[in-house]
Amino acid sequence: MVNEWVILSVYIFSFLIGLPANLLAICTFFKKLVNKPSPNDVLLFNLTVSDLLFLIFLPFKMYEAAVGMKWYLPQTLCSISSFVFFTTIYTSSLLLMAIGVNRYLGLAFLFKYRQRCRPVYATAGSVLIWFISASHCSIVFITVHMQETNGTAPQNVCYEDFTEKQKRILLSVRLEFFVVLYVVPLLVCIFCYINCIYILYIRPKITKEKKQRAIGLALCTLGIFLLCFLPYNTSHLVGYSSNKSPEWRYYTLLLSTLNTCLDPIIFYFSSSTFRDQTRMSFLKVTRMRQWQAKDTAAAMSNVTTCS
Repeated sequence: MVNEWVILSVYIFSFLIGLPANLLAICTFFKKLVNKPSPNDVLLFNLTVSDLLFLIFLPFKMYEAAVGMKWYLPQTLCSISSFVFFTTIYTSSLLLMAIGVNRYLGLAFLFKYRQRCRPVYATAGSVLIWFISASHCSIVFITVHMQETNGTAPQNVCYEDFTEKQKRILLSVRLEFFVVLYVVPLLVCIFCYINCIYILYIRPKITKEKKQRAIGLALCTLGIFLLCFLPYNTSHLVGYSSNKSPEWRYYTLLLSTLNTCLDPIIFYFSSSTFRDQTRMSFLKVTRMRQWQAKDTAAAMSNVTTCS
């Protein structure tokens, strides 16, 4: 049995943590794009947009969990929210791969990269990534259409309880998701970051801080792939071999949801602008709390004096 309250709690946690962090990130990268963007800024901006789009539609999944994993809203809204939900998950994994490739090219081919790198290339790559993930996840609409043409009665569930005809197509497509949209990006990231760390450590002029940031970025990226994306994509493999979606698939989606909270760590290691903005925001919050504490102490002192 699926515990809907566990699912709802994780959704709420991801929403409350991920939304402010990604709002801060998108404001930072938007300013950078307006001024003097780099290819890395373009990719990080698109990763932030993907996370925010996921979080905007997350309340629909909260609603589903709150009413016992049922769906009483229009089925069209179910299709749209499911499409966005899955598309943004795979867009994030592909963008993380693109960020790794960008960093590897910048280190391995330093002079050629500086001469030829243009934000327009990163923009074109981002558009291609969005197209690939969206076209793959359009299977959501195809599956729902198959259900309608079969004449089956609509049920109070969202994108569940598939017919045998639907499963023959859907489970095969999910297997392709596992290979093309997960395994390939993972292997590319492993190759890029291992080589990035090796290149940094054989160059004596690279500062220790930059080397530590490179290691931190590599560990965070691989951690997201293994913690957030691996269990969910493994459910595709298990579903294909058993001809049905495993019940624990719901919980793997929770780990994918946590990706929106972990991506800001990627932003921190990847962008000096975001690091500076985060520090400034932290200092502002700290100073506000200090002022509030002083005001409270002063008010208590005045009350004591009057007494």
